[in-house]
Amino acid sequence: MFNDIGALEVLALVILAVLVFGPDKLPKVIQDVSRFVRRIRDFSESAKQDIRSELGPEFKDFEFEDLNPKTFIRKQLEQNDDFKELKELRSSFDLKKEINEVADAVNGTEPEATVAAGTAGGSSTTPDLLKKRDTPETGERPPFDADAT
Repeated sequence: MFNDIGALEVLALVILAVLVFGPDKLPKVIQDVSRFVRRIRDFSESAKQDIRSELGPEFKDFEFEDLNPKTFIRKQLEQNDDFKELKELRSSFDLKKEINEVADAVNGTEPEATVAAGTAGGSSTTPDLLKKRDTPETGERPPFDADAT
């Protein structure tokens, strides 16, 4: 619950408590707060036990943490055999490699694997459709540019 409170914050809270309640009343306040927290915990545990008993014997292993959607889905996936196939598929898919290939295609550069292997004559056999041509080939009309007109 308070995982992100550091030592400096705790020290500030202690100093604030001493200033607000005073050193005489502080032990009594701490006892009252701890008693209140204990009662809340007991109340929640008894409520959980009542709900489990009302649900019946088929829900005796029911955990209230399973009501959290992330926990429920994780538990269901771990019990399912298809989860193993999903893990294998996920491990075989390299998102970084796919993004690099798309970026290389957009930028008009050759993928790293092709560059590392070396190409004959410095050009590939397939035409690069993403590269801009400075001059149209013979008999070909220049592309239409709506912004230029």
